Amino acid sequence: MSAPAGDPDASPVRVLVADDDADIRDLVEFKLTQAGYAVEAVPDGISAWEAFEANPPQLAVLDVMMPGLSGIDVLRKIRESEFPSVPVLLLSAKSRDSDVDTGFAVGADDYVIKPFSPRELLHRVNGMLARAR
Repeated sequence: MSAPAGDPDASPVRVLVADDDADIRDLVEFKLTQAGYAVEAVPDGISAWEAFEANPPQLAVLDVMMPGLSGIDVLRKIRESEFPSVPVLLLSAKSRDSDVDTGFAVGADDYVIKPFSPRELLHRVNGMLARAR
């Protein structure tokens, strides 16, 4: 997914990954980088929002429970920004129906419950970006 088909000179698709768990953040960054994405990985919600404002990505993967700003808070800010259509995938250990419903109600495009399969996450990211084109 580094460049759209037929355009070898296109820049890699940029993905913002925010998770306060370094192991999960590193795993997601590795898997997406391996698939050809340009990944900016940050450890908290404040850094995620700052990174988004500085250089909006084509997709964001946000942990729901982070210090500073939660993933839900960052998602709200994205939806209120000048780039409200950036696809957002939420990652969370919160698996109750009400938690998932909250994520979608705020504007998430997808919601993945931890623990998750890195392969499934990659498939979901690929699908979200294909639909966004």
